[in-house]
Amino acid sequence: MRRLTSLSLLVGTSVMLSMSACHKDGGGLFGKKKQSSSATGWNYNDQKMGGFSVAKNVAQQTGPGLVFVQGGTFAMGATEQDVMGDWNNIPRRITVSSFYIDESEVANVHYREYLYWLNRMYGESFPDVYRNALPDTLVWRSELAYNEPLVEYYFRHPAYNDYPVVGVSWKQATDYCKWRSNRVNEKLLMDKGLLSKADVGNQSDDNTFDTKSYMAGLYEGTPGKLSKSAKDQFKNADGTPRNAQFEDGIMLPNYRLPTEAEWEYAALGYIGENPGPSKKEGKHGEELIMNKQVYSWGTNTSGLRDIRRGTMQGQFLANFKRGSGDNMGVAGGLNDRASIPGPIRSFYPNTFGIYNMSGNVAEWVLDVYRPLNPIDGEDFNYFRGNKFQTVYQNENKEYEKDSLGHLKMRDVTDEESANRLNYQKGDVINYLDGDSLSQVEYGYGITTLINDKSHVIKGGSWNDRAYWLSPGTRRYMQEDMATNTVGFRCAMDRVGSPEGNKFKTGNLFKKQRQKR
Repeated sequence: MRRLTSLSLLVGTSVMLSMSACHKDGGGLFGKKKQSSSATGWNYNDQKMGGFSVAKNVAQQTGPGLVFVQGGTFAMGATEQDVMGDWNNIPRRITVSSFYIDESEVANVHYREYLYWLNRMYGESFPDVYRNALPDTLVWRSELAYNEPLVEYYFRHPAYNDYPVVGVSWKQATDYCKWRSNRVNEKLLMDKGLLSKADVGNQSDDNTFDTKSYMAGLYEGTPGKLSKSAKDQFKNADGTPRNAQFEDGIMLPNYRLPTEAEWEYAALGYIGENPGPSKKEGKHGEELIMNKQVYSWGTNTSGLRDIRRGTMQGQFLANFKRGSGDNMGVAGGLNDRASIPGPIRSFYPNTFGIYNMSGNVAEWVLDVYRPLNPIDGEDFNYFRGNKFQTVYQNENKEYEKDSLGHLKMRDVTDEESANRLNYQKGDVINYLDGDSLSQVEYGYGITTLINDKSHVIKGGSWNDRAYWLSPGTRRYMQEDMATNTVGFRCAMDRVGSPEGNKFKTGNLFKKQRQKR
């Protein structure tokens, strides 16, 4: 095994298993003129001066399927009366960093692409990998309903290609996110000539591309055709070729499930009211927060129907169950035109341009569920579910990959965390709720159905009443369970300016002239 030398992995060893990043256009050398360090004066990207490679400052481009969500502060929690009496989403103000999220839910065709890849890579040696990823199509069955056509056809028939995948557990959804991250980064490296497209046909079992294994030097692949400048850039100090690293600005952060706070913030769309056909300027974020909107499509309408003049006036803005026995209305005047989930880009998008954050299917998020989020808890990027990990090293201090080609990781121990100022345990899922500090105990299966494998579900579905369409509502389900009303979408970290590309970070003022 080769030893990991990448600074990018060594710096970020304490990470969650599901977190990482992704990027669409690569970096490169600064121009012909040598750039030098403002700290030491040594040249960057100069083999004669050590060969320290520094990529040109490049903006993070939007990965496939994603939209940019500018972060900010908002009141996370219920906006409607708690008719269920759960009291599990008391409003509190938090800040969410900028991030990316899928424009729409993951569709059947996307998930079938994933299954095809798994079968092609692992089907012969590890058939269980493919079988364990299959969605549960039996979620459509009911004791008193004839749903066998949906069991047989919903996932596989091309008529349902663009419909959201359902019957997927939280564990299956997180595995899909990791696969998607690797496929996107692999293509970015191919586009830059660092890997050859011919190499795809040679992969199988432990010789499959994994971003972390690649950066650790455990996957080399077949090099593609590099330009002269790229050949100069991707050299070690001794002149030998090297793999790309995250510092080169080519690969993107990982796809992952959004946190509950991110999902709710993206659903509310506090970027400004959608002005609609009038083309007038929308309201600013502060006013939108004060208005306490109920649904994801903003404050241009407080109800469930489109109130703008035009052909769509009076039409339902989301796919939901209007009442008992009414999933789509009366023939000749169907209200939402969908008795089951509809296509992923149907119904009214919110001001971020995101579809179906209210209705169609409810969605998994990353968080572990607890009845109450601590009022005095973290108010910046709030998230419950951290189980910190680091890269595994064998007795020779070398990194290894598993039989599927993934870089081996291990859980951070409490002994390693004991002397830290910011956390003292490797597993902090129970922090302030279920641990010794909180004096709370969860007797799963005895007094509660909540445990550390219960994950939050957000958004209403095609079979839910309008109450559940509000982004502040929340439910939960075990991570290995699935239903015909729950799907998912992916998110990605944002690096760089929180306002997006072509914007600077911080308020930049001119220097004052020094007095003599």
